[in-house]
Amino acid sequence: MDENPTPAQEGRGFHAVLTPYRSLSPRGFLILMSFVGIVSFIAGMSFLAMGAWPVMGFFGLDALAIYIAFKLNYRAARRFEEVDITPAGLTITRVHPNGQRQQIALNPYWVRPYLAERPDGANQLYLRSHGRAYLLGSFLTDDERRDLAGALGRALADVRGT
Repeated sequence: MDENPTPAQEGRGFHAVLTPYRSLSPRGFLILMSFVGIVSFIAGMSFLAMGAWPVMGFFGLDALAIYIAFKLNYRAARRFEEVDITPAGLTITRVHPNGQRQQIALNPYWVRPYLAERPDGANQLYLRSHGRAYLLGSFLTDDERRDLAGALGRALADVRGT
């Protein structure tokens, strides 16, 4: 989550880019897939040497399945949300993994952040306005949503001048 307002925006607005966390870098992915490929190849060759040649293909399928799972995960990571708050308006821009953009414009004087906490500590962050609730940062961790709710509350109060 990036919520660093520029100096020109301080006291007059807020800008945050919310992105999902991915712990494995592209270099780490290459290392992991190399390791999986080598282990699968060696295990497959040992079964081939024992005469169980059909098993070799299953080791290749396992490596392919892991590769596809990671590629789908990286595709989902292209998703992000932007939140912009100015005295003129609050805008939520959602960009889906396929590149489709969705924009929601709200009046900052009517928006209230709402953090729905469950007994187990999990939560969901909503922006409420005129009887509607807009889910925000569903891919963030619970602590990140708590921090974001506080930052949004402060930014909205600042924009309203309260």
